[in-house]
Amino acid sequence: MSRFEQQKQKIRAEGGFIAALDQSGGSTPKALGLYGVKPDAWTDEEGMYRVVHQMRTRIITSPAFTGKRLIGAILFENTMDRDIEGQPTADYLWNVKGVVPFLKVDKGLEDEKDGVQLMKPMPQLDALLKKAVAKNIFGTKMRSVIKLANPAAIKAVVKQQFEIGKQIIAAGLVPIIEPEVDIKSPQKAEAEKLLKAALLEELNQLNPQQIVMLKLTLPEVDDFYSDMVAHKNVLKVVALSGGYHLPEANARLSRQHGMVASFSRALAEGLTAQQSDADFNAKLDATIESIYQASKT
Repeated sequence: MSRFEQQKQKIRAEGGFIAALDQSGGSTPKALGLYGVKPDAWTDEEGMYRVVHQMRTRIITSPAFTGKRLIGAILFENTMDRDIEGQPTADYLWNVKGVVPFLKVDKGLEDEKDGVQLMKPMPQLDALLKKAVAKNIFGTKMRSVIKLANPAAIKAVVKQQFEIGKQIIAAGLVPIIEPEVDIKSPQKAEAEKLLKAALLEELNQLNPQQIVMLKLTLPEVDDFYSDMVAHKNVLKVVALSGGYHLPEANARLSRQHGMVASFSRALAEGLTAQQSDADFNAKLDATIESIYQASKT
């Protein structure tokens, strides 16, 4: 069985969740701040990325971080381009940890219009996808945001996601489609209804070889996305924490059958650069176990 097929089988069949380690340029200082590293720890962008790679390396090399409870990890390009313990990050994840590597490919969000934020153009996407394939990446992730229940705008978000998703499939990768519904939306439940209808419409037009994953906000109605979990073109449905703190994110997730976590902020909650390795690993282990248990339903 090829590496790609082994990874696909792991995502489809195994329990566990996906670690989202993909904060990029704009969100990196905030992520480092929560980790207890102030901006005076670097002098330029390269320095900032070096510091954040140290944080990610500490998480990934921790004894708590293995393929027993994690099925995947989402990286951003700068992390993919760096090494961990002498191996390219994606190879280290799979060869040493048994964790499937994904890559964030979007370039951020457009300004809000009609209650949504579409993705910015990605003129270099083909080149990035070629590089990802060469680096042994399995799949990709790209995020849009929905803030209001605007039917036409939500359809536009989903249409953009699937158009780019098909480009990613054609390059030999599995796209994670992520149309996030803002947890602070005053119309969250209604937006989720519109999103579900738009997603099913696009999914039902895919051919049997076009396989995607979905990354969705934890819904207001339990098991709301069960149609997606069962859909023949969907490899896995994963949940984003969206700003919910870990206890609430886990409680909501545990009520969604067949949906697993893909948490970023919630995963790193309580981890700091100042912790001893023993304390850091114990905290990460407890967090991973709690997310793993919530993902098992």
